[in-house]
Amino acid sequence: MTLWNTFIYFAIAAVIAWAAGALFAWRGKRKLAVGVTAAGLSVFFAYVLTMWITLERPPLRTMGETRLWYALLLPFAGLMVYLRHGYRWILSFTTLLATVFVCINIFKPEIHEKTLMPALQSPWFAPHVIVYMLAYALLGAATLIAFYALVFPKRAAKGEKDLSRSTQEIVSVGWSFLTVGMLFGALWAKEAWGHYWTWDPKETWAAGTWLAYLVFIHWRGANRLRYYWLLVCFVLLQMCWWGINYLPSAQGMSVHTYG
Repeated sequence: MTLWNTFIYFAIAAVIAWAAGALFAWRGKRKLAVGVTAAGLSVFFAYVLTMWITLERPPLRTMGETRLWYALLLPFAGLMVYLRHGYRWILSFTTLLATVFVCINIFKPEIHEKTLMPALQSPWFAPHVIVYMLAYALLGAATLIAFYALVFPKRAAKGEKDLSRSTQEIVSVGWSFLTVGMLFGALWAKEAWGHYWTWDPKETWAAGTWLAYLVFIHWRGANRLRYYWLLVCFVLLQMCWWGINYLPSAQGMSVHTYG
């Protein structure tokens, strides 16, 4: 049995733990929620770490491998938000979204090979992608808060100031990681292709996404409109992550699309 064939067992154990943590959070059992969620994270991270050792490289080459990191970091971001702001519902949302990514990997597995093309054999490759995935997870958590505020306006109105402040804080932290990830990417690009920035299609979308979140950070208008803008930002983020692979402008032109 290959390592990838065992993924489903790690995934089921982790998802059950995350779901249990979300349930404990709803019931106000904070210590149990934190402990069980952390246990699920440990199980999932153990799989990712084992894959890293087995492949003899960072498991970051394919979309399936980056989905592994996103499925891991989403509940982590949810846990950080829960510890910081005490939102009982956040673990349910992050667990649900992480489960979606887990299921995609189960039903549409990617090919996981040991080999890395020369451009990916850079010391900046792993830091760039891991920092980006952490930024994506934090910004995803912020988007879930915005979604909650838009879908449940009456509930959100009771704690509007807290929701607004926490969203601002999470987006600011996520944007900071996004900035660091872009800097790592520029250093990687300089080493791999000789240029820090070339306005490659993916780089252009990355710059647009970075600017969109910067607009949100400096926005001082109605919160409801800000939440809608945050949803737009998240769509841009998805385009930057994987949507670029399906754009005609990137086919045969972007050095960031790997077959």
